[in-house]
Amino acid sequence: MLKKIDHLGIAVKSLAEAVPYYEKALGLKCEHIEEVPSQKVRTAFFACGEVHLELLEPTDPESPIAKFLEKNPAGGIHHVAFGTDDIQAQLEQASGAGVRLIHDKPFDGAGGKLVAFLHPKSTFGVLTEFCIPKPGTSTH
Repeated sequence: MLKKIDHLGIAVKSLAEAVPYYEKALGLKCEHIEEVPSQKVRTAFFACGEVHLELLEPTDPESPIAKFLEKNPAGGIHHVAFGTDDIQAQLEQASGAGVRLIHDKPFDGAGGKLVAFLHPKSTFGVLTEFCIPKPGTSTH
């Protein structure tokens, strides 16, 4: 079921300000930037070994990332995403274990993936994402 940590989501106020840090100070290369209207964010992806870093900039003051930044003005780790080979079964397993789901069905996320989240009040404070490549899509 779970295959790996796919990516770490990191909330930032501005991609224009944050991307140069990851490129110049850490030596990582921004693979691509995309807007995800369903989540009201712009994302930038960086590979670090087999794990990606996903920078998340809000595009709307009502977005989940904007609300996170209100509580955490410096930004920081927003979520941990686990790659799975069966996202629906993973959601059913979590729900069966008493975990509160934010999404009971996967939806289109960044990087050509289907995603769904578990509520942090049920996961010891860690917003947890499951993700799987959409059929016929190359990711990151």
